[in-house]
Amino acid sequence: MRIDFLGLEAFLSIAERGSFQRAAAHLNLSQTAISHRMRKLEEEIGLMLFARTTREVTLTRAGIEFLPKAQKALAELELSFDDLKQQGAKRRERLDIACLPAFAINYLPPILRKFHNAQPDVQVRMYETPSTAIGDLVQSGEVEFGLSVVKTNQWDLDVEMISSSPLVLACLAKHPLAKKRSVGWAELCNLPMIRVGGKTAVRPIIDAALSAARVTLNWQYEVQHVETAVNLVEVGLGMAIVPRIDVVLHRGRGLVSVPLRSPQLICTYGLVTRRGMPLSPPAASLRAVIIEEMKGHRGLHAPNA
Repeated sequence: MRIDFLGLEAFLSIAERGSFQRAAAHLNLSQTAISHRMRKLEEEIGLMLFARTTREVTLTRAGIEFLPKAQKALAELELSFDDLKQQGAKRRERLDIACLPAFAINYLPPILRKFHNAQPDVQVRMYETPSTAIGDLVQSGEVEFGLSVVKTNQWDLDVEMISSSPLVLACLAKHPLAKKRSVGWAELCNLPMIRVGGKTAVRPIIDAALSAARVTLNWQYEVQHVETAVNLVEVGLGMAIVPRIDVVLHRGRGLVSVPLRSPQLICTYGLVTRRGMPLSPPAASLRAVIIEEMKGHRGLHAPNA
C-alpha cells in the first residue's frame, strides 16, 4: 500500500493548530492545496478525520484514534531520515583511495596537503598496493578511485591517463653498465637479473618485449613488488627492469637508471574509476588537485639517481 505522506503531514498540521488556514500558512501552502491533501487522504482511507463547520474544525472519533498513530509514524520516519543524513555526512567526510606505493611516497604528500588545506574536514584513507589489487579495490567499491598502471583489459573501469614513466635498467652506480647512455636488451643476457612478479602491471610489458626481441634473461630472483626488486638491486644481488619513478625513490642510495633501447618501453599511469559510477564531491575535488599537480610531472622523466 502506498502511504500518503503529504496527506499525513497536512492532517497533523491541522490537528495541532485547529485550523486549515493556520496549517496552510505553516506548511507554506494555499488553503485550497491543504484542503485537497486532506480530501485525498480521507478518500484513500475511507473515513472522515475532521468535522468541519463554518466556525471550527474538530477531530472525528476516527481522527482522534488516528492522531497518536500518525504522530508516532511521522516521528519515527523523521528520526530514520536524520540517521540516514548523518550516515551520509560521515561517508562524505571520509574518502578512500588506492595508489601505487611509488606514487604514495613520491607524489601524493604535497597533493594531499593542498587537498587538506581546501577540505580539512575530509578524512582520507589510502591503500598503497600493487596495480592488480588497485583494480579490484575500485571495482568492489572499497575505494572511489585508484592511481595505477594503465592496462588495456580493464573493460569494467574507466581510466584517465595522467602521466608516464619509461622502463629502465636499475643497477648500482659502480656497475659497468651504469656509465652507458643506454643498454640493449641482448647485453643483459648473461647478467644476474631480478624479475618482478606476474601480478605487477609491468611484468606483461617486459615479457612482451623479451619475446619480440627473442632474448632470454638470467632471472636469479623473482619478487612480487617492484619496490622489493629495487631494494635487492641496492644490496648488489642483481639488476632489474622497472619504471624510472621507482629508481628515483632511491635517490642517493647508489643506484642509477639506465635507459633501455630496441625497444624502449613506457609505463603509463592513470586515475582509475568504476565505470558508470560518479565520484563523490570530495573525490572529485581530490581528482582535480591530482590532475593539476601532475601537470608538472608529465612523463616523470627524472634524471638518473
